[in-house]
Amino acid sequence: MTLAGLAFVAYAVVFLVLNFTGGFLELGIGPEQVDKGKAEVEAFSPQLSHYISHLHIALSGFIAATGLAIAGLSWYGVRRGERWAFATAVVVPAVGLAVAVPAHYPWGLATLWHLGPVYLAGGIFLAGAAAAYSGMRSPGIER
Repeated sequence: MTLAGLAFVAYAVVFLVLNFTGGFLELGIGPEQVDKGKAEVEAFSPQLSHYISHLHIALSGFIAATGLAIAGLSWYGVRRGERWAFATAVVVPAVGLAVAVPAHYPWGLATLWHLGPVYLAGGIFLAGAAAAYSGMRSPGIER
């Protein structure tokens, strides 16, 4: 679970770096999904370009914060068998992903390189959560 939380932080860093390096679009999103690049958006509306950039920065911050929360809860609470930490560490990314992921599909943004890292981190997280839950159910652990 901790590893997956740190993977979310890494994804946020990549997302943030792409915003400032001219990539403009998110990881795994290209001209097949979005037919205008940074230069075209800036030419059309510099304010819109700034708005999109600010959204990228803000979303990077929220993804990183969520990843840090998951990692911290997992490392310091779940490892001690704290059920509240486990529940919080599971609910937080579940809510975030339940809101964010479905919107990718109707507009053709669910590319392998875009959502693949999220699904990989999610799979690692689920494996960790299953192992942690199993350990929390073992005899001798009373919390």
